[in-house]
Amino acid sequence: MEISDETPSKKPKRLTSVVWNHFERIRKADMCYAICVHCKKKLSGSSNSGTTHLRNHLIRCLKRSNYDVSQLLPVKKRKESTGGLTTVSFEEEKIKEEIITAIPYNFVQEQKKEEINQTVNVGIATFDQVRSQLDLAHMIMLHGYPLDMVDDVGFKIFVKNLQPSFDIMNNSAIELDCMTIYRKEKQKVFEVIHRLDGRINLAVGIWGSPENSEYMCLTANYIDFDWRLQKKMLNFIKLDISHTGDILSEVIVKCLKDWAIDRKLFSMTFDDCSAYDIMVFRIKDWLSQNKPLLRNGELFDVRCVTQLLKSIVQDVMETVRNVTHKIRESIRHIRSSQAIQGKLNEIAQQVGITTERRLVLDCPMQWNSTYMMLEAALEYRRAFSLLPEHDPAYTMALSDLEWEWASSVTGYMKLLVEYTNVFSGARFPTSNIYFPEICDMHIHLIEWCKNPDDFLCSMALKMKNKFDTYWSKCSLVLAVAAILDPRFKMKLVEYYYPQIYGGDAPHHMKEVSDGIRELFTEYSIGTSTLDKESARAGGSLDGTSNSSRDKLKGFDKFLYETSQNQSMTSDLDKYLEEPVFPRNNDFNILNWWKVHTPRYPILSMMARDVLGIPMSTLGLEVAFSTRGRVLDHHRSSLSPDLREALLCGQDWLHMEPEATGLSWSHSALPLYLETS
Repeated sequence: MEISDETPSKKPKRLTSVVWNHFERIRKADMCYAICVHCKKKLSGSSNSGTTHLRNHLIRCLKRSNYDVSQLLPVKKRKESTGGLTTVSFEEEKIKEEIITAIPYNFVQEQKKEEINQTVNVGIATFDQVRSQLDLAHMIMLHGYPLDMVDDVGFKIFVKNLQPSFDIMNNSAIELDCMTIYRKEKQKVFEVIHRLDGRINLAVGIWGSPENSEYMCLTANYIDFDWRLQKKMLNFIKLDISHTGDILSEVIVKCLKDWAIDRKLFSMTFDDCSAYDIMVFRIKDWLSQNKPLLRNGELFDVRCVTQLLKSIVQDVMETVRNVTHKIRESIRHIRSSQAIQGKLNEIAQQVGITTERRLVLDCPMQWNSTYMMLEAALEYRRAFSLLPEHDPAYTMALSDLEWEWASSVTGYMKLLVEYTNVFSGARFPTSNIYFPEICDMHIHLIEWCKNPDDFLCSMALKMKNKFDTYWSKCSLVLAVAAILDPRFKMKLVEYYYPQIYGGDAPHHMKEVSDGIRELFTEYSIGTSTLDKESARAGGSLDGTSNSSRDKLKGFDKFLYETSQNQSMTSDLDKYLEEPVFPRNNDFNILNWWKVHTPRYPILSMMARDVLGIPMSTLGLEVAFSTRGRVLDHHRSSLSPDLREALLCGQDWLHMEPEATGLSWSHSALPLYLETS
């Protein structure tokens, strides 16, 4: 419809709405139009149509040009939003307009589209630049985004269209805001830790980087007041290549002092089973000067069982490297053409192989994929053995002995995959779940070492030597944790130890029984001591106290032992004498102890500390990798303070899926696995 010959209407009505400052009213024949002076869009200008549709159009039109649209909104809504709101809210408002029936069809369609697009009306709120800057820094920290994302053109356009008033900061300003958030959240974590009644278990993890730098990550593990398993990253420190065990121990001690948790420490979990002995000795010695460790530190030194499995698997894979290579190349040859694959399938049918499994190639960086490759290849063993007779180009045939080795190794790896899934895949990895699995592994290793084949026996002995190192350090704490599971108590130890130790089982069972009783006695004596000393240490960073000079600690033990009523039954005796709790899949040990705390007040304190020990520190994404944890390029290039702030802050801000209604499919830390 042409409107070039239209003229302004004569004797127009008095237009009172501020909206008409942005429209020109045009009358043609019996119809009235409103022409937007900004975009020339034609809308209904009839007095019967009101001004709501004009106002809604202007809100969109003017915001594109960075106009202040607050005066276009109803007065009532402006008053409601004069408070210091920092979050923009969106209210849906249905537009009710009377469309002039004489308007041609095309114009009506355009008008209806405009109305549909205006069904969401933007409410007004006070814009807060400072709060928005912190929100941006919070988002970057929470999701691990790179700081320089604020320099991306696409991000700038998106923000300007979303809120033209927002002034995007540079990297330096973002860093300052991230450090502000870090300091605030660190104080919160500090207060939470020092309000705990129980102790803390510290996990020490080593990370790598693409630049071959090494980092140490310290994570506090504990069970909170509501009997929920928690963990908080405390430090992320870059290590120097020249760092020895003594220097590493000083680094950790400094962190303990900074957080003032040296008196609240129950155990420390380290990655490697054979390394860090000097460092652990130095740390235990320093801690003992301030406060004697429970059981003289016998439960203090814990090693990551998943790292043990990875180390054992690496030895196995190296031992059978030639056999694995032949199988991998055989599968690659089969998959090189449809004709060869069809020939193998034909041979398989002739020899009676009915499996529906397909041959797959592994990813050498993921050892569980190598297990699946070997398992599938074994089902085609007879077909592979006959293939050279039908395919002269096939030169990777395995001997019968090599197939036997492959079969035995696949059996070993199957169990190791199952153990790893239990250790690293548990949703609530309390320390009680590990003892039966590790005892089962111990029994299998004993049997594997009896293999008459010298090659397999030698490989099993190497595996068992590594396992024995781990068992010597962790068997007592594993057994104590299992005893604190009401489904097992001492019965599980009595079941497994005869299979492991044979005739020496009674001696080892007595060591476990004495160990848990001595630990319980220490808790009984010190029930009122921990809180007092923690309170004194809470505000101090040097971790020193005159309690180390107390010469009457032995008297406390003497007084406790001589004043006990012989007819009274302790928490521990009462717990062990009662029947075991029935085993079921829905059992939650933390809920059980939460409910039974009034019945076992002292033993529940001990259970809280022991069950929170991290026996494994690796997730599944790293547990099955042949490499370690590696920091990404972006994080490794940051300054030490900023790197620690971003990584720790991300961990602290990370919310549980149940609390957000979202599912977390990524690791809390930005890591990737090396591919070469």
